[in-house]
Parts: sequence; C-alpha cells; structure tokens
Amino acid sequence: MGRSTWNSLWSRSGRRLRASKSAGPVLAIDPGTGKCGLAVVAAHGEAVLLEIVPTAELRRRVDALSEEYLPIIILLGDGTSRAGAEACLAGCPTPLQVVSESHTTLRGRRRYWQDHPPRGWRRLLPTSLQTPPRPWDDYAALMLAEDYLERDRGDR
Repeated sequence: MGRSTWNSLWSRSGRRLRASKSAGPVLAIDPGTGKCGLAVVAAHGEAVLLEIVPTAELRRRVDALSEEYLPIIILLGDGTSRAGAEACLAGCPTPLQVVSESHTTLRGRRRYWQDHPPRGWRRLLPTSLQTPPRPWDDYAALMLAEDYLERDRGDR
C-alpha cells in the first residue's frame, strides 16, 4: 500500500472508526532498531499515509509529516526500540504518547494480507504460513493508530 490512501478503515470488530470532527489526524510510529513504521491516520479513520523509514531518518521524516499533516498527537509503540525513538523525538512540538504495542505486529501482518492477498499458487497456502514480501512495520503503526482512535471514540 505504501503511500496510497484507503477509502475507509475498519476496526477489528468491523465498526468504522470515528473521532470527533474537531480532532485532527494522528501520527503513529512502530519503532524498530533498523526501521520504523509510520502511519498518518485522519480523525475519521482514513489511513492517509503508510510508510517505512530507516530509524536514522525518523526525526527528519516526523518533522516533515508533522508540518504537512499537523497531527494532534504522535503515538509511539512501547516496544524494545522505544527508548531510542523517544530520545530521537525529544523536543517535538507535537505531544508524544507512548502506547501499548501488544499484538500490533501480528494484527498488522493480517491487515497486510487483507490488503495484498497472495496471488498465483501462493493463494493456496494459508497466509499464516507465509511471510509478506516486504516489511509490514507500517501496518503495525496503523494498528497503533486504530487502537488509539477506537479507545478515544469509546471515551466520549
């Protein structure tokens, strides 16, 4: 999916995600040692951007995305590489919130296969036995944003 846009985003339960009209987009980061997944998701649940960047370029890319999309919050997964990413993002003008990464990689992998179903003979194999042809860290970041928007909607 890369830098493309989705028409809509659905939660795990099949409900469309919504946030208040006054809320802006969120920027979610799935930190890693070599690369980070990024997702910009609009308040109404549309994935605006999905991409993977080298960890060394994280701050530069977050600054550029913050300028372009004006997110209301940056969500950072609490995985093993969180401390380095958090230090890299210190001083960002956008509020930073560390959120649970629980099961986001597995759910991101499932979402990747939903968006990019296997073709040819590979469709005969269960996707649980296959590895996507590219990293799916951006989909893990999407799961962070989806969880945040779903929780945020439930708090209202």
